[in-house]
Amino acid sequence: MMDCIGGIIWDWNGTLLNDIELCVLTINELLERRKLTLLSMDDYREVFSFPVKNYYQKIGFDFRIEPFEIPALEFINRYNAQVQGCSLHEDALRVLSYFQSVGISQFMLSAMEQDVLDDCLKTQQIGHFFEHVSGLDNHYAASKIENGKRLISNLNLKVDELVLIGDTVHDFEVATELGCHCILIANGHQSREILQTTGTLVIDHLRNLLD
Repeated sequence: MMDCIGGIIWDWNGTLLNDIELCVLTINELLERRKLTLLSMDDYREVFSFPVKNYYQKIGFDFRIEPFEIPALEFINRYNAQVQGCSLHEDALRVLSYFQSVGISQFMLSAMEQDVLDDCLKTQQIGHFFEHVSGLDNHYAASKIENGKRLISNLNLKVDELVLIGDTVHDFEVATELGCHCILIANGHQSREILQTTGTLVIDHLRNLLD
């Protein structure tokens, strides 16, 4: 697939940034405060989904007791206070450098709030790899589809030459809506078994992109 690709749209959380452990620790803090069942890493990767409001309900949050915005903001405030301590996935720099060296344009489409995303890229010193970085204008991790359409339109990109690389079923859904190819990586926020239900190409590690 990569032989015919002129541009890559990267997801951030879980795909390039290894923030899964932080997400599990943070959601467990919220669950513990509400005396709800805590999640193991495997549990988390089986139940996490978009929109995140549905995922919160699935793991026990009751929005008749408190509105979704309360735990959502509590999570993001705790997460943002620690996310700068997360590292990139192994081989992320090597893969980004390789695609840059062979002239493939790289873009980022993330469900992270734009200012936090920009700060993360600055901390990781990888902003120079991307021709455009698109985050959300709120903290609620809604759909990336509209931002993706805007990115393609504003930059006049050819969708049949693009591949979106992510780690969730939602990334596949976004790619489908945008009309581009998709590759999913199974060491992020959802298990390989869940990703394989999409029928798209699923790989285990970033380095497999270079195989």
